[in-house]
Amino acid sequence: MKLIIAYIQPHKLKDVKDALYKAQVYKMSVSNALGCGQQMGYQESYRGIKFEVNLLKKVRLEIAVNEDFVERTIQAIVDGARTGNIGDGKIFVLDLRECIRIRTGEKGSRAIG
Repeated sequence: MKLIIAYIQPHKLKDVKDALYKAQVYKMSVSNALGCGQQMGYQESYRGIKFEVNLLKKVRLEIAVNEDFVERTIQAIVDGARTGNIGDGKIFVLDLRECIRIRTGEKGSRAIG
């Protein structure tokens, strides 16, 4: 079992979800995040005062999958999120030691579904 965490551009969420659905990955958690990377932010001006914005809006996806879904999940995220520009995002793959479905008490790969 693996936990896949991806940070993507907010406007690419629909494309990533569509790609995941095509790859038969339907379960995910989505949250808003702020972050900075190689983009290093940008400068804005408000009422004549310049300030630097270095934490940019991102979307964080968390997807728990069984081993046979890892590569197709990663590929779907890449296909949906890639623009070829700096700031497309990152994907992290972590080992998932345990998963428990609260409703039934199922554990392991059966609980992921």
